[in-house]
Amino acid sequence: MPHADAANFAPSTPKREAYAQVLNSLQSLVSDTRFWPTNTANTASLLWHLYQSLPAPSSRVNWAGFYVASPSDRGELLLGPFMGKVACQVIKVGKGVCGAAAERRETMLVRDVEEFPGHIACDSESRSEVVVPIVVGGKCVGVIDVDCAEVNGYDEEDRQGLEAIAKLLAGSCDW
Repeated sequence: MPHADAANFAPSTPKREAYAQVLNSLQSLVSDTRFWPTNTANTASLLWHLYQSLPAPSSRVNWAGFYVASPSDRGELLLGPFMGKVACQVIKVGKGVCGAAAERRETMLVRDVEEFPGHIACDSESRSEVVVPIVVGGKCVGVIDVDCAEVNGYDEEDRQGLEAIAKLLAGSCDW
């Protein structure tokens, strides 16, 4: 069973290697349970610690977590496990960055949230955002959402790392 030390990242670890460490730790964690709240809670923690260990702008991440599809199938995303300040509890599919990623079933890398039409500001400090859908059987079951207090907080390494994590969670949880 993985130890809490899985969330420790050496200060000089390159971002790509840090994402690989998260993925490796998650593979071990998800082998013990398919319960999505457990797996996404551990993922939120690992991501939070990953970002805090990296230099700016990654260290300026102020929210990392999940929104999941409403079990009532009302076209809503409900707040799931996260690290950061209190967040919006319900987001309509198609609204804001999270809702757009869920509706399109594609990653949204937003370099400046002020320029995204209809951005939902749960935290006024957030300046950039990356949202990756978790897709199972062609249906979006949730999204990974990460906010940063700096413009241009994310790059292609973030996209690739988070998409690999979303793929792992899609196949290892009972959604």
